[in-house]
Amino acid sequence: MRRQALQLLGRALHTSAPRAPALRRPQLAAVGGWRSGGAPAGFFSTDAAAGASAAAGAAQGGSKSEAAAAASSGAVQGGSKPAAAAAVAQGSGGGGQDGKSEQDKGKSVRGGPVSWLSFLLLLVTGGGIIVYYDKEKKRHIEELKNKTNSVKPAQSVGTAAIGGPFSLLNHDGKPVTEKDFLGKWTLLYFGFTHCPDICPDELQKMSAALNKIKEKEKLEIVPVFISVDPERDTVEQVHDYVKEFHDDLIGLTGTSEEIRKVARAYRVYYMKTEEEGSDYLVDHSIVMYLMNPKMEFVKFFGKNYDEDTLAQGIIKEIREHKSS
Repeated sequence: MRRQALQLLGRALHTSAPRAPALRRPQLAAVGGWRSGGAPAGFFSTDAAAGASAAAGAAQGGSKSEAAAAASSGAVQGGSKPAAAAAVAQGSGGGGQDGKSEQDKGKSVRGGPVSWLSFLLLLVTGGGIIVYYDKEKKRHIEELKNKTNSVKPAQSVGTAAIGGPFSLLNHDGKPVTEKDFLGKWTLLYFGFTHCPDICPDELQKMSAALNKIKEKEKLEIVPVFISVDPERDTVEQVHDYVKEFHDDLIGLTGTSEEIRKVARAYRVYYMKTEEEGSDYLVDHSIVMYLMNPKMEFVKFFGKNYDEDTLAQGIIKEIREHKSS
């Protein structure tokens, strides 16, 4: 009785328990390790193993994309995703490192912006260009020096066409011509009595230089002031003006035509400026003319001379004239 009761209980449990669904053959082969014929094949099937082997070989060859493709192909054919993943992992862990190192080596040599060889060629080329242009520059300078030395200075012929006859009135109202200054060294200056600053400065410089020449060389030089403002510079005006600078200073004036002629003869420029009624200025050349005892032009001295250089220049010209 006891045995029959146990049999009835077992049947009841077997009848009430749900049946497990049937697994597909490829899955059983992958999970259970069985081939289609039922023989054991390790952990995965033959198709999955072939796919994994292909993936591993492609990965060792250096291409991850080929490994992945091979693994996927094998996994689809064999129905085993774990096998494909294992093959890809093995290939990327093994041969992938060698492929990555080779790729890095290629980038350091060929992939960079400038290689060592191109940099060396650039340095050599740049140095050669610099040396070449330096030699050309030195050669050009040497040629210019040779050309300059080969040109001989031309000898001066005659004297400048400065000076000529004139007829004016001195500060005492007496007629004066260039002949009245023959036999004496003369220093001429053109200006006007209403000049605010330049003319007084130049006449003071002239007076100081002549005093130094007289003390040092015992030379008598006649200073002459010729007005370029005949409308305002009358005889009386010129008389009062010249006595403010030097006792020997001679002032000359005349008509507009007479002043025009003497200014043209001595190449003197003058022109009225800023005219406001009777008050105006005269723009003119700032030059002193040294004339020899024959009233011939010797040299002119500009505003850049001070009283010392002016005195030295006049002494030098007089000495050279006497020695010639």
